[in-house]
Amino acid sequence: MSDAYGDRGNKDVSIGNPKGMGSVMPKSTGKSFDAPGGPFLIGDSMTAGYGNGPDILHDCTISVEKGEIAVIVGPNGAGKSTGMKAVFGMLDMRKGHVRLDGEDITNLSPQDRVAKGMGFVPQTSNIFTSMTVEENLEMGAFIRRDDFRDTLAQVYDLFPILKDKRFQAAGELSGGQRQQVAVGRALMTQPKVLMLDEPTAGVSPIVMDELFDRIIEVARTGIPILMVEQNARQALEIADKGFVLVQGANAFTGTGKELLADPEVRKSFLGG
Repeated sequence: MSDAYGDRGNKDVSIGNPKGMGSVMPKSTGKSFDAPGGPFLIGDSMTAGYGNGPDILHDCTISVEKGEIAVIVGPNGAGKSTGMKAVFGMLDMRKGHVRLDGEDITNLSPQDRVAKGMGFVPQTSNIFTSMTVEENLEMGAFIRRDDFRDTLAQVYDLFPILKDKRFQAAGELSGGQRQQVAVGRALMTQPKVLMLDEPTAGVSPIVMDELFDRIIEVARTGIPILMVEQNARQALEIADKGFVLVQGANAFTGTGKELLADPEVRKSFLGG
């Protein structure tokens, strides 16, 4: 079987745990139920908004399969981050469903979704700045009651700079290093799926390439990755699947290669 990502990243699959689920189950705020079939993770026909405000998503569908990288791109204000937050349970879902690994989790709170295997890395405020790098990573294991030292070692293998700086306050790190801490902390939960909201925002092109390499490594373990990205062209280059949103609705859907080759997508969203 050929490797879709070529020579990018490495091939260490030890970080993954496809059965990822925390051992501590918080008190549920809703119920989930079996919903077999369909993609591994899908936000299906979502219409959603914040509080009593207007709808931001309009019959929007985003999904990802095991081992895939799926990216959500589009212009500013298109609802990209809102779509991911809807999948994570952070806003009111008025229509549609969210299903993960054959289970409908639409009515679960974000913390319950983490316990079910969702790892979510927000764009900002995603580390504890006054805590050390290692303390940040240890906080990611809050839903576990087993020995997580092996997972910590695997995160350090994936992000060697974090091992070098493990006793340094996370707030003293560069922007790219902070993002590595945030992703590493999410991996400490041993997630079934990893969701990243603009992981390369504000970093240099070199750091962006490095972060994308690490994201590819995680995908190689079998963990699906759903990612919102402003750097659309670069994200689609590593994507198995892409969703272009406009005004909260699906405008184009296809493989990364298909979207990069689509004249309308290139003209409207990729600068020609």
